[in-house]
Amino acid sequence: MADTLIITGGTLIDGTGTAARVNDGVVLSGDEIVGLGALAVQEAEAAAGPGGALERVDATGKTVMPGLIDAHTHLSFGEPTGNDELFFHRTQGYSSMLTAYNARKVLRAGVTSALDADCLWNIAVELRDAIDANIVEGPRMKAGGQALMTMLGGTAGRLVRDTGTTGYATVVENRDVMVNEIRRQIKYGVDWIKVMVTGLIPSMKGREVKVWSFDELKTVCDTAHELNTRVVAHCRNAASTTEAARAGVDLIYHASYMDEESLEAILENGTALCPTLTLLGNLADYGEKVGSAPELLDIFRAEIEVTAAMLAKAHTNGVPMLTGSETGFAVTPVGEWHARELEMFVQYLGMSPLEAITCATRNGAFAVRMEDQVGTLELGRKADVLVVNGDPLKDITVLQRKDAFSEVISRGRRVDLVTPIPERRQSSGEQVRFLASCPLTRSLALTEDQLERLSRV
Repeated sequence: MADTLIITGGTLIDGTGTAARVNDGVVLSGDEIVGLGALAVQEAEAAAGPGGALERVDATGKTVMPGLIDAHTHLSFGEPTGNDELFFHRTQGYSSMLTAYNARKVLRAGVTSALDADCLWNIAVELRDAIDANIVEGPRMKAGGQALMTMLGGTAGRLVRDTGTTGYATVVENRDVMVNEIRRQIKYGVDWIKVMVTGLIPSMKGREVKVWSFDELKTVCDTAHELNTRVVAHCRNAASTTEAARAGVDLIYHASYMDEESLEAILENGTALCPTLTLLGNLADYGEKVGSAPELLDIFRAEIEVTAAMLAKAHTNGVPMLTGSETGFAVTPVGEWHARELEMFVQYLGMSPLEAITCATRNGAFAVRMEDQVGTLELGRKADVLVVNGDPLKDITVLQRKDAFSEVISRGRRVDLVTPIPERRQSSGEQVRFLASCPLTRSLALTEDQLERLSRV
């Protein structure tokens, strides 16, 4: 393996938000960017000497940019079609191996850093450590453990037990349990604590409701922050976003239906946002193709449009925006949709492609707790670089194409993009097998003539 890698030609987007420029050269040595520009290339060539350990990448006609950072993934989930599968049809050992398999797909999709904030068991933490130890190929990672819930939290309703752990969630009944669980998770290596601030209550129709009090959220934030650990919150209504920001939450997922009061709280507390519009966009645009309930499609689309107006205002006011795909569900399978959030930011938040790229690179460094280390192509930064087949400044969707990248460079090493990853097959036990999608009533099963004949018997 060459000691030095030089990338020349093409257009350079450095991730800082400044305008693109001609790429005179990016010089990588090990896991560090050690030179930028033509002079740095000349110096590297001179230092290597004739026949020296030096590798070249010609990016002529292409774009050179930082690796993408996905701030919202669930690599241990196994792409379930619903909560029943996720909570009751997963084993720890199998899920661990599947997560390692998924990590390779994430990296090939141009994601060189990722946050997996809540997971089954403690798999995301173990995956992070396995990647760092060169046991598993994957992106740089930061991880959370099981999300903290009240018994009303999340989207699974009564599937979540009243106490203890169900799947990716741990129910915390009181403040003492909250504090102890946070300390336990930190003891076993988490980088983030996640809180499910809103939830769906089966007896209440409509949107998710706030299921944590402000004092409880403040307890979580204070406990985590005292131990140098950040807090991320799932918030799908305005009140939850407002109180989470005021309590000290560092990063908010979704921020659905946020209002002016929410924005004021976010600005006052310096909270970052990761809207994760991709999941909703996939359901709204393609849900019919995968059997989503038709009545939900317009609801998803409306949530995007209503929320996007305030998100755009937040962006204009300087709120840090991060991109996240919520990869890990059946509607957001691993390796497929990581870059769609950039398109959503351009389409719904009115960002320029350059602004969206900055959200997915420089801003994303916050999620992996590596500010001033990843997300930009600057001297001294980590050597995570993409060479893109096309110009995402003209068409942001090029980053989603299967042939998007001619090079993915992670930790200064060129990732193998050629050798096929074996196609995954479903294990017999990991997916729910339904007898029927609806009750087999007589009127559904029989023709009108048959029903009429039977009525005369």
